[in-house]
Amino acid sequence: MRLLLVFCHPDPDSFGAALRLSAVQALRAAGHELREIDLYAQGFDPVFSAAEKATYLSDTQRNIDGVAEHVQALRWAEGWVVVYPTWFYGAPAMLKGWLERVWLPGVSFRVATAKQRTIDGELRNIRLFVGITTSGSPWWWLKFIGDPGRSLFMKGLRPLYARRCRMRWLQLYNMNHVTQAERETFIARVRRELEAL
Repeated sequence: MRLLLVFCHPDPDSFGAALRLSAVQALRAAGHELREIDLYAQGFDPVFSAAEKATYLSDTQRNIDGVAEHVQALRWAEGWVVVYPTWFYGAPAMLKGWLERVWLPGVSFRVATAKQRTIDGELRNIRLFVGITTSGSPWWWLKFIGDPGRSLFMKGLRPLYARRCRMRWLQLYNMNHVTQAERETFIARVRRELEAL
């Protein structure tokens, strides 16, 4: 399967980087064709500018051209994996900005045709999604507040993909207090689940 892995963490020595490495190794060992986007290392500009807003619907192709390499990777993929830390209950600004600037009309969705209707998905090529994240909060607190990060990736973006897209979510909670053994167990789980895809 052609898989796009998007990594978002500013520290190349972080636990998130270790998760990314484990994910890459597991996916390659399983025989998948892999492309990677490291948002911080590539210096991706997450700012959705006034100029982009002005052409968002009237000249969407201009916006697409501005992030063409990312759009091409998204269209190439049959599945995608995201590895990021949960900050303030959601995706880091860099990753959210990538979604806003790359997942454009005509790329990932079609604008709703009328009031009370939702967008139609354009990423029917995506048959697999895996989210891998860490969070400082315990699971019960995130559940209590509606788990906005997980909801975005597992519910909000789901209608954009192929109808029977397989979805998988892997999250290490209480990140600020887990032991080395717990981190190693989570890495092993990530590796095991990705090798089995």
